[in-house]
Amino acid sequence: MMKVVHDFKYVFQMQLFRGSGHLLFFAIIQVFMSLGIVIGFTYLFDQPDTQSILYLATGAPTFILIITGLVILPQQIGNAKTEGYVDFTRTWPVNRSVILGADSVIWLLITIPGLAIASLFAHLLFQPGYDISWTVIPALLLIALTSIGVGYGFSYLLPSDLSLALSQVIAFGALMFSPLNFPMERLPEWLQAIHTVLPLYSMAEVMRASMAASTFTATTGNYITLIVWCILGYGGAMYLLSKK
Repeated sequence: MMKVVHDFKYVFQMQLFRGSGHLLFFAIIQVFMSLGIVIGFTYLFDQPDTQSILYLATGAPTFILIITGLVILPQQIGNAKTEGYVDFTRTWPVNRSVILGADSVIWLLITIPGLAIASLFAHLLFQPGYDISWTVIPALLLIALTSIGVGYGFSYLLPSDLSLALSQVIAFGALMFSPLNFPMERLPEWLQAIHTVLPLYSMAEVMRASMAASTFTATTGNYITLIVWCILGYGGAMYLLSKK
């Protein structure tokens, strides 16, 4: 146990020092993106109603976690591959789960400012009708770890240029064609069917049910979907990272 703690501390410091020049920048960008959704998207409506505001207010935190795990993280992994840093981490005498765990904690930490500021501004400016459930912390962790895990999975699986291209498709798709900031029913039926399998819709549902429990509910299937994708992502990443 002490060895695991020691290894985790060592890897955490190594990863933090390596990315310290970029992490603050990423945190600031996330703040602006979240405010852009909460405030900027209201300009799309002539007279936004409370329901629309609540979708935006609960969708912004979900979007932050998606962008962190499925867009920014793959870009950083791609750069690390190009620089040979991923190959370097494979030489470390630590369990691969420790590397992924330490990295995940760092990415979780940089999402906190965006999550907090977006939610606070939404509450102060619009009073959208938050009804915070006790599930909010577990929900945030589940969504974040699923996003990060899937991001790790396809980042290690695909070549750098393909993972970068996929991350851009995800960023565009999450913002425009995923029911994060609007009801699922507005999408075509074929796209609704796809979203019942992919994790983005379930992320949004779990987040909404945690931040506005009196208005939205999440099904057991939403949680199962996220758990399955989280296990697949981290499991695949650990397998690929362990390969010689």
